[in-house]
Amino acid sequence: MMTPQDVLALCRERGVKAVDMRFMDFPGLWQHFTIPVNKLELEIFEDGLGFDGSSIRGWQAINESDMLLLPEPASAIIDPFTALPTLSMICNIQDPITREDYSRDPRNVARKAVNYLKSTGVADTCFIGPEAEFFIFDDVRFDQAPNYGFFYLDSIEGEWNRGTDEGPNLGYKLRHKEGYFPVPPADQMMDIRNEMMQTMIDCGIDIEAQHHEVATAGQSEIDMRFSDLVTMADQMCLYKYIIKNVARKYGKTVTFMPKPLFSDNGSGMHTHISFWKEGRPLFAGNGYAGLSDEALYAIGGILRHAPAILAFACPTTNSYKRLVPGFEAPVNLAYSQRNRSAACRIPMYSPSPKAKRIEFRCPDPSSNPYLAFSALMMAALDGVQNKIHPGDPLDKDIYDLEPEELAKVPTTPGSLAESLDALAKDHEFLLRGDVFTQDVINTWIWYKKKNEVQALALRPHPYEFCLYYDI
Repeated sequence: MMTPQDVLALCRERGVKAVDMRFMDFPGLWQHFTIPVNKLELEIFEDGLGFDGSSIRGWQAINESDMLLLPEPASAIIDPFTALPTLSMICNIQDPITREDYSRDPRNVARKAVNYLKSTGVADTCFIGPEAEFFIFDDVRFDQAPNYGFFYLDSIEGEWNRGTDEGPNLGYKLRHKEGYFPVPPADQMMDIRNEMMQTMIDCGIDIEAQHHEVATAGQSEIDMRFSDLVTMADQMCLYKYIIKNVARKYGKTVTFMPKPLFSDNGSGMHTHISFWKEGRPLFAGNGYAGLSDEALYAIGGILRHAPAILAFACPTTNSYKRLVPGFEAPVNLAYSQRNRSAACRIPMYSPSPKAKRIEFRCPDPSSNPYLAFSALMMAALDGVQNKIHPGDPLDKDIYDLEPEELAKVPTTPGSLAESLDALAKDHEFLLRGDVFTQDVINTWIWYKKKNEVQALALRPHPYEFCLYYDI
């Protein structure tokens, strides 16, 4: 693991001229500022650098704005995109007076979650493996004003461009819901995804695969090998940074919005989770689908707390355009082996006990990974601690169930407002170990309702004109 001395040595070896300090704001966007390399001294790793916390979304008030930023030397990488040789590091946030880790720093929440897991004796490691999907578009335009509102997206792969004069149009447009695994030239994003994949590898991320996803118009996925919770959340930030900047290099744009297109699949982030202790996987056993009692209880905890989890794991109003009953998303709070229509799936690819894990299929990549992974872990841990059994599995195709049978299967919330209300009622499990403080819960609910739920409720939707203008 890299030390502060190693970071200074790396700067000398690679001719670094600038050092970029990065951290996550409350909703989930990476922030940064940069110092000349000659200002990076060993003392900074202990004493930190000051910045204005009141200018960061969801953080400090103006009268208590001073905050400290402390770089994490193990996170150091050479930035692959800057013209000036630049080293970047992920940072933790502290109060400059008390020197306590800042409770609203999302990375601090994740660090506390892992420490709490260890303190319980249930496990010492939580492994997380997200499958984040995204769209690569050629053009995006959107705006909202008192008298108009619109969005416009375009992609050379889009089915709607079959008749466009592209001088020449070469065809090979992907039909809706037929984008999964076609070879080039139908898959026109192969070279871009390869460069994204290789850049991630060069930055130290272990990549398992990349491929086109189901939707038309450049939907893609690049899979990282699982890692411990904090490391994976760090990597998720770098993952998004690399994908967006490689796309920009090609004159394209990327979005991690869950549902940018009507009538085609949205982008999810199926998240795999497992507990280990002393190098031994705890989720493998002789029960259903090769699961242990601990794994079944973890599923019970996830399903019981799923509506509250989704306040963090599906944290946008757009998330619930994807989570609609009867379509492709797993809105049914049930579990099953292999069945992708259940919210919790047990992958059956490998007989190895080390591969035994739970896949929670509801989350999407608009989430703040530190908060989403922590909430998921805390729910699974609550299930193990309180032996919450998930009931019988649902191995049928949920979409073919009779209405009276389907009515017995609970479903995910239908909106961000409903998820936030669920979190308001069910968050005691998140407060244990001071992982999510009451202030964090309250601030999250307030911020999301004020800035997103209410903001959307106040604005006319373009489709409302199609429905109602001639009334």
